[in-house]
Amino acid sequence: MTRPAEAPHADGTGTRPEPGSGAKSLRTLYFVRFGFAVAWAVLTVVLAKTLSPGAVALLVIYPLFDVAAAVVDFRSSGTTRPKAPLHLTMGLSLLAAIGLAFAATSGVPGVLRVWGLWAITAGIVQLIVAVLRHRLGGQWAMILSGGISVLAGISFLLMAGKPNPSLTGIAGYATLGGIFFLISAIRLHQAAKRTR
Repeated sequence: MTRPAEAPHADGTGTRPEPGSGAKSLRTLYFVRFGFAVAWAVLTVVLAKTLSPGAVALLVIYPLFDVAAAVVDFRSSGTTRPKAPLHLTMGLSLLAAIGLAFAATSGVPGVLRVWGLWAITAGIVQLIVAVLRHRLGGQWAMILSGGISVLAGISFLLMAGKPNPSLTGIAGYATLGGIFFLISAIRLHQAAKRTR
């Protein structure tokens, strides 16, 4: 007796996607984002004492990496991907990169204002994405991270109006965000082990 041919699936092939493959790719992406955030924060503390060309490059690279991460997330997470919020993330981060390049010419307060607005809007979107993915597990850290990003963004806007504003707070923001990505990656790994 011959087996009936498998019907094509959502990916257009005749093969069934591996269960949990979206969670696995997301976990890998979160580990990469943790490593990048920590390395970026260290470089920022060392180089961003003034708005040198190296510091400006670092500032622009961070949201561009966020765009790349959202693209990877969109392409690899399959049915777990919230399409509209990920598209919004890409757009906001691209605008932030452009805004930071221009703001750097006006000084640290301008940079902090652009970063603050980006942190607020990106935090709201991150919160939405994490809520939509809550069934994957490990998303409470992303929910918390989104909420803290909004508060951090407000603090950057306030900081921009104070005397002698500094960019070191941005490095702390990136480090904390990276830690939340690490926690989420570990939780996703633990959830995957329990379902095997």
